[in-house]
Amino acid sequence: MNEAACFTLKTRMAYHWLKKNGKLADYCAYLRGEISRDEFYKKIPSQILDSVINEEVGEKTLESLFEKIDAAKGEETIDLIVGGPPCQAYSLVGRARKSMEGNPRNYLFRYYIEFLKHYKPKCFVFENVVGLLSAADKDGNKYLDMMIDGFKDAGYTTSYETINTKTLGIPQARKRVIIIGVRGKKKFKYPKMRGRPFKYTVNEMLDGLPALPAGGIAEPFDIKVSGDTKAALKATGVLDEAIPVTQHQVRPNNANDLEIYKRVVELWNKEHKRLSYDTLPARLQTHTNRKTFKDRFKVVASDEKVCHTVVAHIHKDGHYYIHPDIEQNRSISVREAARLQTFPDNYYFESSSKRPGRAAPYRQIGNAVPVMFAKKIAEAMRGLLK
Repeated sequence: MNEAACFTLKTRMAYHWLKKNGKLADYCAYLRGEISRDEFYKKIPSQILDSVINEEVGEKTLESLFEKIDAAKGEETIDLIVGGPPCQAYSLVGRARKSMEGNPRNYLFRYYIEFLKHYKPKCFVFENVVGLLSAADKDGNKYLDMMIDGFKDAGYTTSYETINTKTLGIPQARKRVIIIGVRGKKKFKYPKMRGRPFKYTVNEMLDGLPALPAGGIAEPFDIKVSGDTKAALKATGVLDEAIPVTQHQVRPNNANDLEIYKRVVELWNKEHKRLSYDTLPARLQTHTNRKTFKDRFKVVASDEKVCHTVVAHIHKDGHYYIHPDIEQNRSISVREAARLQTFPDNYYFESSSKRPGRAAPYRQIGNAVPVMFAKKIAEAMRGLLK
């Protein structure tokens, strides 16, 4: 339903088509700003771009969505459906869960089940936050139980596990519930996702990018790295030395926040401690809520193996993702956030037609699961699809 995210998917599909057809020079020209988005899209077959559908999933659109997908797939069968509804309703964060009480988005999983009934794939993958395990409606009915019952009614046997991405070689601690369903079987073995913990540090994931001040932006540039940085970026699928790196841009900050940032980084560097908001001088405590979320300012710990979870709130401010270099004194850039989510450096995040800028890319990155995690899930599903 999000225009900016759909443009991002179209651009990514364009990248893959151009790569397959030996025309990546067109992609590089677009990244460098030599051609507009409209000019770029004209170079791509319409059926590639039209496969991305910018529609809200709901009762009024369901049938038309089926018609569009049916027309696009032709005689092909669909073996796998992957997705997950908005997770605010199932969040462990009290304010998020309370704000979602009675919200119809809590039940969007029912439309997911309608897709299963219509297309009858061999398997499905359903992703969500760990709060799903305990979340319930106002009557005490657990959403997870409703989902499992709905999947069963659609003809699927399900199994689920809670997986922390840091166990799979991903430089981020991110727990997610992954539900897997198989059609026509009474029982199946949950597929094993293979990987070892990340052996480098977060610093290697941020390295090789130009230093920037708050509000700074780097023009598209070619990257060359070596040593542990190169090894870390290759291991996570991030590195691409053939495509210019873009979107290394940072939001500006006021003097108050920048002073706090320095205190946060200095405390971590000297004592390896996180700063609590209520320990700041009164003149720096400008937030009205001073009782909860005292860790609202947090440095990305570059000397550790994993970063704390990157979430969608990063599009509102960067206080929870302060860059570890005290000299740069800023929050992390769009590209640095993307790297922590293991998006390749050649991945470009679009904005909407009406609202260009950093917010949409940050939001898309925070809403995503790490790319490498998606790859691990895909590899694990191969056996079930045979």
